[in-house]
Amino acid sequence: MSKHLIIPVTIACVLLLWFWGSGGFDSLATWAAGEQRVFQNQIARSLRAVRAEQPEAVATLLTVCFAYGFFHAIGPGHGKVLIGGYGLGRRVAFWRLSAISVLSSLGQAVTAVVLVYTGVLIFQMSRQNLVGATEQVMAPISYAAIAAIGLWLVFRAVRGFSRRYRAAKPHAPDHHHHDHHHDDVCSDCGHRHGPSPEEVANAGSLREAVVLIAGIAVRPCTGALFVLILTWQMGIAVVGIAGAFTMALGTAMVTTLVGWTSFGLRGGLLASASATRFASVLAPTIELVAGIMIVAIASGLLLRAL
Repeated sequence: MSKHLIIPVTIACVLLLWFWGSGGFDSLATWAAGEQRVFQNQIARSLRAVRAEQPEAVATLLTVCFAYGFFHAIGPGHGKVLIGGYGLGRRVAFWRLSAISVLSSLGQAVTAVVLVYTGVLIFQMSRQNLVGATEQVMAPISYAAIAAIGLWLVFRAVRGFSRRYRAAKPHAPDHHHHDHHHDDVCSDCGHRHGPSPEEVANAGSLREAVVLIAGIAVRPCTGALFVLILTWQMGIAVVGIAGAFTMALGTAMVTTLVGWTSFGLRGGLLASASATRFASVLAPTIELVAGIMIVAIASGLLLRAL
């Protein structure tokens, strides 16, 4: 069955490369930016309606915030490259990748709330100062963290190739014998001498998940800053916080879809090559390509931000 996946997976990869090379993603981002401006104007109108206590104004505001978050996430940033690259390069459970996508977006909302109310209440910062702090300080930190994660994927891939090379080399027979060998659980003494491979893998995945979420969440969404500052000035702060988190859910829909796509593409690539002689090196190759892609895009964004 795996051979039947080679053609559709190849077509999908070619189409993605063509869409990228033809500037399709830039056109998509431009279209999304236009829709984003439309929803931004609708947010301002909805906030005035909420302040005037018009019926269903809050529900309308939250709906518009969700739509704004969705279209805003189609543009640059919001961790799509990191989520997609990680899902493509690493063997990660579907539910874990989905959770990382959602939690990283919600983390951006938390960062926005903390930044706005710390800046406004403690440092008396204006909206321009808050946005400036986001773009000039927090955005470069986020891009640098994302690039570092990409380098980690590259390092893992190179290490994987090295291990396969050493395993392929002939070894001399081992003439040393041991009377007592300890595995993870010793059959003679009945107690554990270390974590199992599954526990080590889970711990590593958890650390990676925390780093991924933190790397994305450190840069808040500018739209959330806009809503939080306006609602604070209008005396409806709770509505603004709800709007920021609803906006994050709209963003999470995009990043989750990207994660699902990368998850399916990785599975298709591995399944289609499972019957070929390239199967043993395909996984580290995918991880290497994904890591290089993350480093290249994040470095470009970092240089632009600086």
